[in-house]
Amino acid sequence: MNKNYAVLTKEREKRAKAIFAAGGIEKALEKKAIEQFADITLSEAIVLGFLRQNVKKFITTFGHGSTEVGEVLRVYEEAGLVNTYGVRSEIEASHAAMALRWITGEKAAVITSIGPGALQALAASIVPISNGVGVWYLFGDETTEDEGLNFQQIPKAEQNLFLQLTRTMGQAYTLHTAESIGSAFRRGINVVDHPHRAGAFFLLMPMNIQCKKMSSFNINELPVGAPPSLGTTSDKETLDKIVEILSDAKKTVVRVGGGAKFAGKELAEFLQLTDSVAVTSPVASGVIPYNDPRNMTMAGSKGSLSGNYAMDDADTLVVLGARFACQSDCSRTAYPKVQHVININAEIEPAMHYNKTTAVLGEIGLTLSVINKELKKRKINKSAKPSEWAKACAQKKKEWDAFKAERYTKSVLLDEVWKREVMTQPAVIKAATDWARKNKAVSLFDAGDVQANGFQIVEDEKIGQTFTDTGASYMGFSVSALLATGIASKKFYGLAFTGDGSFSMNPTILIDGVQHGAQGCILLLDNRRMGAISSLQHAQFGDKFDHATNDSVEVDYVAWAKSVKGVQAFHGGYSVRELISALDKAKAHKGLSLIHVPVYFGSNPLGGFGAFGRWNVGNWCEDVQKLRHKIGL
Repeated sequence: MNKNYAVLTKEREKRAKAIFAAGGIEKALEKKAIEQFADITLSEAIVLGFLRQNVKKFITTFGHGSTEVGEVLRVYEEAGLVNTYGVRSEIEASHAAMALRWITGEKAAVITSIGPGALQALAASIVPISNGVGVWYLFGDETTEDEGLNFQQIPKAEQNLFLQLTRTMGQAYTLHTAESIGSAFRRGINVVDHPHRAGAFFLLMPMNIQCKKMSSFNINELPVGAPPSLGTTSDKETLDKIVEILSDAKKTVVRVGGGAKFAGKELAEFLQLTDSVAVTSPVASGVIPYNDPRNMTMAGSKGSLSGNYAMDDADTLVVLGARFACQSDCSRTAYPKVQHVININAEIEPAMHYNKTTAVLGEIGLTLSVINKELKKRKINKSAKPSEWAKACAQKKKEWDAFKAERYTKSVLLDEVWKREVMTQPAVIKAATDWARKNKAVSLFDAGDVQANGFQIVEDEKIGQTFTDTGASYMGFSVSALLATGIASKKFYGLAFTGDGSFSMNPTILIDGVQHGAQGCILLLDNRRMGAISSLQHAQFGDKFDHATNDSVEVDYVAWAKSVKGVQAFHGGYSVRELISALDKAKAHKGLSLIHVPVYFGSNPLGGFGAFGRWNVGNWCEDVQKLRHKIGL
């Protein structure tokens, strides 16, 4: 070891112990237990910067591009200040950090090496970015002296290539100069802790700068404090216009996006005062209870009969914190009769997505409170008398519930691949989500057929019972997210709904879940294919490209799971009764478990929920685009 570095290491160990003894970095500075001006390396400054933000958990796949940061974390973990969780996949690390923040609010940072590992984490970062969840990423990067190609850098004679990549995906900063660390953190905090639309921040660490000594570095340059949340409108003219539109509307539908998921109380009152019905995004499941008569549930290309009826027939649209993904607004054809849009959002782009819009940039709950107050002030309560709109929507909700019940009743069908009767996905997901709510388990959904059916089945009573990555539909998210159950300070039990394809993309959870004490179950619905794509191909082209979307390889997933010591595995059986029994056994196991359930795939309509909306994909595009231009919204 370099002699000068050995001195720095001793000072580092002393400083870490002093911070722990003082009860944290702020108290250590206040009590002068540590010096405000210190000789430290950039990597130690990074760790201190995270401590000032209460980021104490680091999910890592270390490599030669992140060894110095790893050494600092070793010292600080031995002092009791941080926890480091080494995993076998950078994608898994990203999903776990995302799930931890999304479900519990607890922050974590993902650390990778340079090159392929960073690229994998970069790909997975589309999940927090798409869903508005703040996650830190620390990537090793090429050296700043440009002495020649660095091992695993992008092999091209051009500067800052990883900065270009990461800035395209989110916000990023290269620590080209160690002393810029304060500015880097401030920019990162503004992204990761944004109160309305958080995302990923990429901190790039050139390998030759990580060990750079900063003499008399002022620790108070490391920033604290998240950016403030938006208020609401005080513009009387805008408020008057909103009230006028709502007063004149005959059929109002409210699109509830992720930005409104904590505004349930205000939303319920608004629906009553305006005689409106709500259609919800998957990320807002539970913002009002499923059984609320004004909740038309999911809407879009994988929506419900009731939700899509409300969208198709409404004359007025109120948008609450939604971002208009293609499936949710049927590629901009979801509201063919709407004449007025009221859009309450935190960002100007989604706020002005539609024409004919009266927009408010503000916090959803506060803004709804102001509008509700004004409606009551003017004695407007359109629900005082039952309306034809409310009656028609309620009838569609009954039809939707009957449609679902028919599929739950016929819980098994003969499957040509399994060559026997097996359970349908609707039957499995319904039984398992009911079980999860009863047992206070958090349901996590993977991409694909499982997720699409899950949209239409879940019947949450409150926010936080279900989490599904609808933003990116990243295969393997839910199983990787189970790692958060072992990392979280406030423990919870997770039930990950996944398909055979999604699980196969991220099976490392079987090992890392045991290593880090995950408490949850992988419910693996196996239809031996990419069911969502097979169905889409058949719907669009009348045939399935079978050898490209199914597999002929039979996998014993129970044996695979049991091969990892510490994992319990069960067969889910061929009936709901057997499935519930397996779930109970899995819950009784103090650790990670897997349940394998063969499920039906085929043309029988009782085997799934189908699609009720429009979508700009494949050979549907011409008709959808033509309708969009005709509507002109």
